[in-house]
Amino acid sequence: MTGWHEEGLYPDVRTRYKIDRVLYESNTEHQKMRLLEHPRLGKILTLDDVTQTTEKDEFIYHEMMTHVPMLAHGAVRRVLIIGGGDGGILEEVLKHPGVEKATMVEIDAGVVEFSKRYLSEICKGAFEDARTDLVIADGFVFVDECAEKYDVIIVDSTDPEGPGEILFTNEFYRRSKQRLTPGGVLVTQNGVPFMQAGELRSSASHLRQYFGDVSCYLATIPTYVGGAMAMGWATDNAGLRKVSVGTLTARFTPLHLNSRYYTPDVHKAAFALPPYVSELLI
Repeated sequence: MTGWHEEGLYPDVRTRYKIDRVLYESNTEHQKMRLLEHPRLGKILTLDDVTQTTEKDEFIYHEMMTHVPMLAHGAVRRVLIIGGGDGGILEEVLKHPGVEKATMVEIDAGVVEFSKRYLSEICKGAFEDARTDLVIADGFVFVDECAEKYDVIIVDSTDPEGPGEILFTNEFYRRSKQRLTPGGVLVTQNGVPFMQAGELRSSASHLRQYFGDVSCYLATIPTYVGGAMAMGWATDNAGLRKVSVGTLTARFTPLHLNSRYYTPDVHKAAFALPPYVSELLI
């Protein structure tokens, strides 16, 4: 089956992808899921017609969401991932041998099972790793009821619509702060600032109520249209944004990550924000 997929995220902008085949299509309990095949991007996963990840550029998003907070922190033992049903964040987290436990909370079991079968290029063997604690639950409820503390929390959510909307609220950030160890880091998916300025502005405003150091960093991901994507950053340890390239390199090199986007220099540069982005954080 051939045709075109029209990206459904923005009401006033339409991007179309040529589709060679529809590999999978179904409705889970929470959303419509499709797996498409594109001649350049490979497999494209969409939820409710919004692109979530692609086979060819997923490494950029997953490396930057994971390695920036983990290498800035430098002593991560426990990680909490909210969302991330494709397993890409989990797979990157588990590349750090110091991690003792990676808890992944995904609301939609269907996405996880689908990813194991159809997106093994992304999740690899992450779900079978002994350090993985997979919880099928609402992330908003989990951070309220969980008693554990984590060094890093990564919120790999959909955009603030449907099941992901509650993960952008003041109350969710308050609950997340309670789940962090002292000096821990919260990183969030905050969309493309040029197209979704309100999303980053709102998140930063909420986060400042609970964290001493709130900012974002950027990564250029071809799939996400409209410019660089923002990853929200919140911690009480302001020094973590200022870790030197030398220190990052000393932490990075022994891991042999074979990363294709992340480097210590890229890490530092990602926090250098153009004015149109930094103004959203005020």
